[in-house]
Amino acid sequence: MRAARVRKRFVGPLTLFIWVCLWACRVPAVPLEAYGRLPSIEQASLSPDGTKVALVHTALDSRVLSIIEIDEEKLLAVLRLGDSKVPSIEWADDDHLLVTSASSVMPMELSGEKTEWHLLHVFNLQTKKWSDLLNHVRDYTATMNVVTGAPVVVHSGKDTVLYVHGIYVSDVTQAALFKINLNTGSEVLVKKGGTATNGWLVDDSGEVVAEQDYFEQERRWSIRLYDGRHLLHTVSGIAPIDAPDMLGLTASGQEIVVAVTDADGVSWRPLSIKDGTWGADLAPNEAMTELLTQPGSQRMIGMGYVGDETRYRFIDKALQSGWDWTVRVFGYQRVELDSVSADHTRLLLQVQGPKSGYGYYLSDTKEHLTKPVGPVYEGITQVAEMRSIKYNAVDGLEIPAYLTLPPDRPAKDLPLIVFPHGGPQARDNLGFDWWAQALAVQGYAVLQPNYRGSSLDRKFIEAGYGEWGRKMQTDLSDGLSYLAAQGIVDPKRACIVGASYGGYAALAGVTLQSGIYRCAVAVSAVSDPANFMRWVVRKESYGEKTGQRYWERFLGVDNPDDKRLDAISPLKHIDRLTVPMMLIHGRDDTTVPYDQSVDVAKAMKKAGRTVEFVTLDKEDHYLSRSATRLQMLQASMDFLKKYNPPD
Repeated sequence: MRAARVRKRFVGPLTLFIWVCLWACRVPAVPLEAYGRLPSIEQASLSPDGTKVALVHTALDSRVLSIIEIDEEKLLAVLRLGDSKVPSIEWADDDHLLVTSASSVMPMELSGEKTEWHLLHVFNLQTKKWSDLLNHVRDYTATMNVVTGAPVVVHSGKDTVLYVHGIYVSDVTQAALFKINLNTGSEVLVKKGGTATNGWLVDDSGEVVAEQDYFEQERRWSIRLYDGRHLLHTVSGIAPIDAPDMLGLTASGQEIVVAVTDADGVSWRPLSIKDGTWGADLAPNEAMTELLTQPGSQRMIGMGYVGDETRYRFIDKALQSGWDWTVRVFGYQRVELDSVSADHTRLLLQVQGPKSGYGYYLSDTKEHLTKPVGPVYEGITQVAEMRSIKYNAVDGLEIPAYLTLPPDRPAKDLPLIVFPHGGPQARDNLGFDWWAQALAVQGYAVLQPNYRGSSLDRKFIEAGYGEWGRKMQTDLSDGLSYLAAQGIVDPKRACIVGASYGGYAALAGVTLQSGIYRCAVAVSAVSDPANFMRWVVRKESYGEKTGQRYWERFLGVDNPDDKRLDAISPLKHIDRLTVPMMLIHGRDDTTVPYDQSVDVAKAMKKAGRTVEFVTLDKEDHYLSRSATRLQMLQASMDFLKKYNPPD
């Protein structure tokens, strides 16, 4: 009987509230709008006691925070957040919800290259009061009310205390550690770092157990280990770019979990606080992407991998058993962990698959019950088929890729969109992709290649070094050739679309390459690597050059003035453009400057080329606003249908 209950999808007041909220937020049902709008539920978090869930709903560009009591299915609070972007929400305890918002407005009237700042707020569920944090630190003129990392929660008696990484301002901006008592409201600056300080690690008692530095001139990193206030040991090494990263604490709290990059890739190794010795890799022969920690602590409870599949390995056997049960209940669809209760019996999940669609679910492993919370994308009822494929690049390197097929059409002689991801050190996987799905339901096959340089493993990443605009580019067209040879697509009906580095690849596909694509759409694209590199150099603060070196190793140069960059610059090869081009860029982009698209648009018009340029007002690099995201999707789809009709 219980098994039957587990699989039953029931709609109670909780689910009804969410659906009513989403219905009230709807705009007229136009197919592209379901994909172009922001996710219906953008953020979600389960309280430590497992009784409440906090959700950030979107209604066009407006966001609403709701808190719901799960068992009684009762709405406890609703708060309108306006058009503020909300990168994350997290419970500090059962009464205090932490909300991080993002803004491109320069704090304290400072000047410099435009960037995005994160601000921290708290909502007190008992008093229903909203407060901005780091606004009342003593000697406030020397600190900024911004945060640079996730807060660490420490429970001290009846008080909930946050340790937050922020910024201290002297001649330059420097890292700082703040202590915030959510019960008393006190805010104290407890650590000021030097120009080399990257951050601190705090244990469950609130003691700093480690401090990390990076010395630019020497390209040397160091981790200093503390027992309370006393320095115990220092470990250090050389890393031009990939310095170790302190992730958290082991389950015992006696070691730091450090992500270490070496010739074989990234390993997670424990570093003893007591004697400064390294332990063995915590996950040998496994790729891990997420350290799972106990709610309200930095102590590790498990590790997760999110790629083509999702895998979680927990230390607690009961939690592992509960997780395995949950995966079986959902029929081995794609199940991702969002948050977990402190006693590990309740899990908030994202589930994707033909049976469950794409939505948030609650799993109660103690009672053996599951409950739908709400859809991630309201209105999307049809999910196009996505296949995992592999093909060989011209030099023999095997390229993993994904092919999304248009519904209700045979996979033969289809029009194709080559759709490379950004990064470039990132990757696509088999998860739901709103943009690829939108293209597919309009009638296009969509190819998403994990070209060399993608973050599959260390060797594959390094295969991309120096191949920006070179083999990283031909890896894409090799995929087109493969699909054409299989008879799946018509090579004469292929266009290339991408954003960020993918936008660069779209530009390069019709300038550096020729005669392959019928048209191209480049969103937030790098159009001239040399000018982009000069901007990166200006943006990096107080002499840091790690960002510059990151880009240089993909570009295959050691400075922005290297003339070899001209060979891979679409801006310098406009004369080779023979097909229609669309450029789309957010005016408030702080990752790739808006001028990158302005410059290439001017050059195209001057050369008499067919170009359409769409400016997204008040939009950032990540298409964070519903109206402008839909504007991008609608404009690009109209362009594609005009120059590469799907029928």
